Amino acid sequence: MATRTATRTHASEAVHEWTGKDRNGRIVHGEMRAGGQAQVRTLLRRQGILATKIKKRRTRSGKKIKPRDIAIFTRQLATMMKAGVPLLQAFDIVGRGNPNPSVNRLLGDIRGDVETGTALSAAFRKYPIYFNSLYCNLVEAGEEAGILEDLLDRLATYMEKTEAIKSKVKSALMYPTAVLIVAFVVVALIMIFVIPAFEDVFSSFGADLPTPTMLVIAMSHFFVKWWWAIFLFLGGGLYFFFQAWKRNEKVQMFMDRLLLRLPIFGELVHKSVVARWTRTLSTMFAAGVPLVEALDSVGGASGNYVYKSATDKIQQEVATGTNLTAAMTNAGVFPSMVLQMSAIGEESGALDHMLGKAADFYEAEVDEMVAGLSSLMEPIIIVVLGTIIGGIVVSMYLPIFKLGQVV
Repeated sequence: MATRTATRTHASEAVHEWTGKDRNGRIVHGEMRAGGQAQVRTLLRRQGILATKIKKRRTRSGKKIKPRDIAIFTRQLATMMKAGVPLLQAFDIVGRGNPNPSVNRLLGDIRGDVETGTALSAAFRKYPIYFNSLYCNLVEAGEEAGILEDLLDRLATYMEKTEAIKSKVKSALMYPTAVLIVAFVVVALIMIFVIPAFEDVFSSFGADLPTPTMLVIAMSHFFVKWWWAIFLFLGGGLYFFFQAWKRNEKVQMFMDRLLLRLPIFGELVHKSVVARWTRTLSTMFAAGVPLVEALDSVGGASGNYVYKSATDKIQQEVATGTNLTAAMTNAGVFPSMVLQMSAIGEESGALDHMLGKAADFYEAEVDEMVAGLSSLMEPIIIVVLGTIIGGIVVSMYLPIFKLGQVV
């Protein structure tokens, strides 16, 4: 026989495994979440169980909780609530079925708050690092309107589409980045190990070496002497740069503007930002969130400072009575198609539907651009790497060619 006791979840509590005897002298065991062994003994005593052994269960730290984990949880919760599963039971099922202990603990904490009477949106707001204002506002709107399962389903769809766009853009940007890193490592290895061997051979010639060969040998000397400083400088520089990009507002502003102006990739980033912006506003407006309030979440969800600043200006103009399309036009960052779709939506009273169509269009554009970039980047990268590696090889063989001509 096993007994399981449920208590309110607190950050300081832990799961304890216990063994004891009930009133009939039978050995029973189970687990209980409590603040310590003394509390476990007290709670078991109230149930008529004499504890003989109590041990705190070790919990794995778990992986970091990612936006994809939250999207999966939202989809699972929406599906279960649509099937009629009670909210607390749905949290139990989703938590037990998740392989990441960090997600399990997070859901346990939220469930504990909801069990004590806290609104679901209020419970989510305690964890802003995982549930942003957009997420909480939509859940709150669903609770107030009595359509929580519908809003969770809409929110899950939104998060899935947003994560898909981010993943595609990252994959398009990561491919050339990864190739360039590999190319640098290969060139460094050639400079450190291969070129010195050629230099030893050339020293026996006793003749003047060509200028390209001397230049490559000089670069090799630099790499051999300062290889540790080169790798440390590049690694440390990239680390501090990305940390500054993540935490410093001025660096974020500069990089977000730069990304939009990049050749080829700038268009991809621009379309992905527009897709996220229109998708977010469409989802918020369809959920019944007032336009001015919805714009609070839209700017941050776009993922680009230029569009965040534009959204702030749009919100101020809309709050003073300007229609959305006119405010978006004044911002000067939106494509004409989005402006036309917005105008049609406002005139027809179907703004959420038209913005959703615009989001569908730009998401499809991102898909096509990613596929096209993959095909375009391969020959460009081959040419660049061939030029670099080929230049080094030719420089090293020039003295041998000249020696052959002399003989």
